[in-house]
Amino acid sequence: MPRERPRWWTELLLILVAYGAYTCARLLARGDVSTAVDNGLSILRLERALWLHAEEPLNELFTQEPWLGVPSSFAYASLHYLVTPLILVWLFRYHPVRYRLMRTWLLASTMMGLIGFTLMPTSPPRLLPGGQGFVDSLSQYSSWGWWADDASAPSGMGDFTNQYAAMPSLHVGWALWCGVALWHYGSRSLWMRASAVGYPLITTIVVMGTANHYFLDAVAGVAVMIAGLLIARPLLRLSGRLRARFGGADQAASGYAALPTIEEHARRPRPRAMEDGAASGAPGATPTVPRARHNGSGQQQRHLTPPS
Repeated sequence: MPRERPRWWTELLLILVAYGAYTCARLLARGDVSTAVDNGLSILRLERALWLHAEEPLNELFTQEPWLGVPSSFAYASLHYLVTPLILVWLFRYHPVRYRLMRTWLLASTMMGLIGFTLMPTSPPRLLPGGQGFVDSLSQYSSWGWWADDASAPSGMGDFTNQYAAMPSLHVGWALWCGVALWHYGSRSLWMRASAVGYPLITTIVVMGTANHYFLDAVAGVAVMIAGLLIARPLLRLSGRLRARFGGADQAASGYAALPTIEEHARRPRPRAMEDGAASGAPGATPTVPRARHNGSGQQQRHLTPPS
């Protein structure tokens, strides 16, 4: 039987390596600023033509109403890095059978998002040239938190982030993943259901209201998560085959040992209980039929013998 819960230290190492690779590649994929700005303006023009530019009225509301802008700034700067790891740990601890699929889904989608950052560097609304009407709400409320004018990065650490990686929005993508996990594996209580639905929706509003993402960035984040889910199971099957092929002596310990074949099962000795059952006429025993035999006096005796 496969090991239900993976070893915690191998999972931690896998996630750290994946996140490190994601962060380094994200920095290397900064791209040309002018190209990023052009892509951002193109997205904004398309949204305006389709009446999808919800980030504009939301950003105006957030910058005019501190009671909305301040908590939204805190949410953008922190929840992305807190809620997702906590749900991963919760799945690992309480839903080990489903953990592998959910972890694989998250990592696959994140790597696909990195491809988007590389192929299409995009300026967020807050970094568009003047005249577009956007205000960087995190910069506006920077005195309330640990950030400055470098998105959610702590003050003085802006060089360690790629601010032109708006497309797709992994804030929205990861929040959707969290919502699915809570909905399917959490309790059926009202507050759990509300959290599962509300967290992705609130995250989508926050990333647009703080002028860090366009509406189409959020749509792209959802699309990336759907694509990641579609390839998660094939990736797990591939991983299982690789373990079975190259695992060697560790195969059984890792939970991928092959089941016995039909021939191997047939060669196994029969349990003693099964033999006793056959002699006693227990269910599943070999049937017996009466067979007549003659004794020395010419009379017939009936004996129960198994059919030949």
